[in-house]
Amino acid sequence: MRKKLELTWIGKEVRPKLEPRILLADPNLSHHAKNRVSDADIFDNSLIFGDNLLALKALEQEFSGKVRCVFIDPPYNTGNAFQHYDDGLEHSIWLGLMRDRLEVIRRLLSEDGSLWITIDDNEAHYLKVVCDEIFGRSNFVANVVWQKKYSKQNDAKWLSISHDHILVYAKSKDLWKPNAVERSDEQLKGYKNVDNDARGLWQSVVYTCAKTRAERPNLYYGIEHPKTGEVIFPSESRVWAYDQKKHKEHVRDGLVWWGPDQEKDKPRLKSFLNKVGTGLVPDTLWLREDSGDNQDAKREMMALNGADIFATPKPEKLMAKIIEIATKPGDLVLDSFAGSGTTGAVAHKMRRRWIMIELADHCHTHIIPRLKQVVDGQDKGGVTDSTGWHGGGGFRYYQLAPSLLQQDRWGNWVINGEYNAEMLAAAICKLEGFTYAPNDAHYWQHGYSTETDFIYVTTQTLNADQLQVLSDEVGEGRSLLVCCAAYRGSVDRFVNLTLKKIPKMVLSKCEWGHDDYSLNVENLPMQQKPKVEPPRQGGLFGNGEVQA
Repeated sequence: MRKKLELTWIGKEVRPKLEPRILLADPNLSHHAKNRVSDADIFDNSLIFGDNLLALKALEQEFSGKVRCVFIDPPYNTGNAFQHYDDGLEHSIWLGLMRDRLEVIRRLLSEDGSLWITIDDNEAHYLKVVCDEIFGRSNFVANVVWQKKYSKQNDAKWLSISHDHILVYAKSKDLWKPNAVERSDEQLKGYKNVDNDARGLWQSVVYTCAKTRAERPNLYYGIEHPKTGEVIFPSESRVWAYDQKKHKEHVRDGLVWWGPDQEKDKPRLKSFLNKVGTGLVPDTLWLREDSGDNQDAKREMMALNGADIFATPKPEKLMAKIIEIATKPGDLVLDSFAGSGTTGAVAHKMRRRWIMIELADHCHTHIIPRLKQVVDGQDKGGVTDSTGWHGGGGFRYYQLAPSLLQQDRWGNWVINGEYNAEMLAAAICKLEGFTYAPNDAHYWQHGYSTETDFIYVTTQTLNADQLQVLSDEVGEGRSLLVCCAAYRGSVDRFVNLTLKKIPKMVLSKCEWGHDDYSLNVENLPMQQKPKVEPPRQGGLFGNGEVQA
């Protein structure tokens, strides 16, 4: 049996034990339109500030299997930032950090969802092999080539680079199907109606196909020219695309075109726009005319924030094309490397739901101001006109909560002092797989896993009398997980209660106090000499949303 080939790198076997953090809502940084513009307005979009791997993990419980499209534009690992590491080590770190994110992303995708990754030649081919391992080679859809530059770089040391790659994967290629792309004005120019056909605009297409006479003898026959009477045959290297029966139907239906004065020496077939539709099957070569380029993106950034232009934006036309192919209105789009916020801005204009994640300061300096302009209908650039956008909807701002546990002065793990009772209950619910949903009528119902299974979180030490009261209130036919600081007395007699002690119950679940899994190499330690192994890498939200 042939052994499966896999890409290997230093530290590949090391996987972080991620803490599923709760998300803290901040109404002051959220923004919604003052008035409803249309019934299609979407208000529950989300902007998350924090480490993107931890944020992806925070989304997993509620959104697994629900995201229709993920677009990511990760750091390209050009080597410029990795000055303290040799090439093999920097490459290994980058692959490991990407692998960790892609594994969570795959779980978030719906069964008919797709992943789109922009990347350059530096890591594209290695990244594809990693994606093959995670998604399966059979679910690779395409490598789209996007023309990101028009002008040539005459100072290039080797070749002037004009393109980036967009790797496209389906969660399940058997279930995912791309939407057609609307024809551009240039593509529609070929459709005319020179003979005033009542069926509308049409263009003529070739009447032959690339088969030989030996391969398809039934498609090699003579067709009489209606003007000259000459019998016309296809060339020796081709045959007609239709058999004689189908050809007679074409003649009957007025679909054979010999030119306005019947002067053509070969027939062509009339193809009507209302039959083929205005959509085209997407191809893999995306030129700047249809998909925008880096200069378009920079002009869009200047119009939004001329004083502080984001360094590496993507054009709105590029993002709109991806969203058009991969989603329908109302679908959920996720971008965990939000950058300047193009994904959310375009998804909003195209009436898709969106979640974006960003750790850097431009979350506040670029993304929030940009999204406010979109919501308020003040962003006049990008795809605003082509989408017919006039404002509306809104978004909520969240930040990742701090780690639930921290070490005290003696090195013991204790509950983080920044957690209040509500935050603690939400965090424990998420860690134990419960949906956080406090019940005003029953103080002991902080969340549920089923209609009859509940959870209660308290920092109190519970005695036998208190446990008896809890057991009585829960009653028969229901169960309660009690998470408390400590308890006294025998609990075996309470058949409807399960007791666990905080924080002991969660100590082994995660890496606690680890706040940064970012791809920013500045957060990595300096390499020592001799060379050493890389460092260990260690809502919307009904499931753990807490007001800050």
